[in-house]
Order: sequence, then C-alpha cells, then structure tokens
Amino acid sequence: MAGTYRQAFCILLVGAVLAGCSAPVPSWRSKAAPLVENLGRREAPALFPQEYRSLLETFEHGEALFHVRKDDKGADEYYRLAFQKAELLQAEVQRTKKRLAAEKQQRLAELAKKAEEEQLMRAAAEAEIRLRATQLARSAEAAQSVQKKLKESPPSLPTSYTVRRGETLPQISARTEIYNDSTLWPIIYRANRDQIRDPKRLWPGQVFVIPRNFSRDEAVEARRYSNKNN
Repeated sequence: MAGTYRQAFCILLVGAVLAGCSAPVPSWRSKAAPLVENLGRREAPALFPQEYRSLLETFEHGEALFHVRKDDKGADEYYRLAFQKAELLQAEVQRTKKRLAAEKQQRLAELAKKAEEEQLMRAAAEAEIRLRATQLARSAEAAQSVQKKLKESPPSLPTSYTVRRGETLPQISARTEIYNDSTLWPIIYRANRDQIRDPKRLWPGQVFVIPRNFSRDEAVEARRYSNKNN
C-alpha cells in the first residue's frame, strides 16, 4: 500500500516536470495536483484507502490523457473530477480527525472519572476499616476498665441491696458501692428475675442480690443489652 502511494507521488512529480516542458497545462491540473499530493502525505490513505485510491486513479487517468494522448480537454475533465473528489475527501478527513479527537478526549475523561471513583471507594473502605478498628479498641478498653474496677473493688462491697422509693435499676447500678456504672443494671436484673417482672418498675423494700463475680464477657453483654433497651 505504501509503495502504491509513493508511486503515485512520483507520477505527480514527473507529470509536473513534463508539464513545465510542454504545452500549457490544463487549468484544473494546477488545482487538483497539490490537493492530491497533500492528501497523500496526511491521513487520507490510512483513514479512507478506497476513496484515496479512487482519487489517484482519476488523477492518473487525466495524466495519461494529458501526457500520452495529448488530449488537453479530456485530461482537464478528469483533473476537474479529481479536484472535486479531493475537496470532498479533504473535508471528510477533517471531520473524521475532529471526531476521533473528540472520542479520544471522551475516553480520557471517562478513564479519569473511573480512576477518581475507584480512589474514592478505596478511601471509603479504608476509612470504614479504621472506624471499626477504633470501635473495637474502645470496646476492649471499656471492658478492661470495667474488669479493672471490679477487681479493685474492696471486699466489703455489699452483695445485696434494698430498693428505695423511686429508684430504678440503672440508678442502683450506678451507685458507687454497687457497680458505679449504670449500664451494668442487666446483671442485677438477671440475678433477681424471681422478684422483677418489669425492669422499669421496682418496689420499695425489695432486696436484690448484687452479683460480684461476673466475667468480662458478661459485663460486655450487659452493656450491649443496656444500650439496646435505653
């Protein structure tokens, strides 16, 4: 294909030399020849090979009539037709180049947008992982703190408590001599289910057992139950 186009350029050059040494050149040749040569040097052969081949054949037919048969009039008709084809092909090449450039720009924009979305998704996933790690660390610290407080409790802490008027389980649990933590009230509730039908309704004079030797897991579960039922 490249050899064919180089051959066509050679024909144009030879034709120009011969035209300079012979009779006056047909008027349409001087218009058609630069266009044909210019299109051959650019993207026309690659973008529109059939159309460009047809253009060359039309121009070469004119060259044959002009240089071989000396038919200036007949050659000028082919030169005129070649000029018209060249103008149409040139316009089509320009439109195609603009379209291809726009499509390339759109593809680049889409790739950039996709990369940005992927980056945002990765950042969100990393943020969620950090948040979960922080929450787990805080839960572990809170459980350790509860366990430490329980271990440090003096042995004289009461193992029973008498309900006063208007008191609630969280209030009892929050008392210093009990648990000093209102969220541990479910431990008292579970140990006294035989007396407590509704954890929100207590009666003055009730005597509750206050568990002391409960595990860390029980404390964590009590906190979770308390948060759900607040």
